[in-house]
Amino acid sequence: MSDNWVVQNLQNTLGTWNEKLAEIWQLLTQSPKDFRGGGIWNIIVNIHGALQAIGLALLVLFFLVGVVKTCGSFAEVKKPEHAVKLFIRFAIAKGVVTYGLELMLAIFDIVQGVIGTIMNSAGVFSSNKAALPDEMIAAIEDCGFFESIPLWAVTLIGSLVITVLAFIMILTVYGRFFKIYIYTAIAPIPLSTFAGQPTEQIGKNFIKSYAAVCLEGAIIMLACIIFSKFASSPPVVDADASVVSMVWAYIGELVFNMLILVGTVKMADRVVHEFMGL
Repeated sequence: MSDNWVVQNLQNTLGTWNEKLAEIWQLLTQSPKDFRGGGIWNIIVNIHGALQAIGLALLVLFFLVGVVKTCGSFAEVKKPEHAVKLFIRFAIAKGVVTYGLELMLAIFDIVQGVIGTIMNSAGVFSSNKAALPDEMIAAIEDCGFFESIPLWAVTLIGSLVITVLAFIMILTVYGRFFKIYIYTAIAPIPLSTFAGQPTEQIGKNFIKSYAAVCLEGAIIMLACIIFSKFASSPPVVDADASVVSMVWAYIGELVFNMLILVGTVKMADRVVHEFMGL
């Protein structure tokens, strides 16, 4: 690594950014059962199991409410075709509540398959890292003390912005994991609404919302793949410009690309929810 403070500052900042992208890559391909050693998942499974009893009680309640609202009289309930229909609805709803955890893991695995297909089709992009061009390093190292003063200001501002964007990225991906845990923990309650015809839309919206949260990973993966292509082709450095202008132009273009990436990641939930019709 260079002994120049300006170069070191820029390289350390880009190193932080690359580390966060590598962590995002790992998180997007990781199961919630393995996240942080699986300790959080064990707690979520215990909560899910405890709420199953409440979900089964609510299932009976929603079923009775549905029968009252959809049947004009008791004689209608006694009709074989109507009784069979009600029995099938109750059996399906009970199965959904009982095996809700397996259902949600199956949805997550399907989405992970989509993410894996995108990853394999595009190739591994984690090796395409943002790096300071050699000609810029040489130009900065040739600057004297007084010429380096404006460079310090430029690099400090750029480094601060890039570091903040890196942490926004990683927090967004962590937030996706938290939402998956929350959906999984409370699943028995909204899934119990499938027992009644008037309330089944609540359960459908819950499943669609959970699938949308899982699909956010695919949008984030696509955004990172696109950014990786920018990272593998660094901005063109104008050798005839002053060093300050050269560094400012480089940081400006790099930050602009990073802002697009972070903006896309932040809007991933909105994009997927619109796609799911939520």
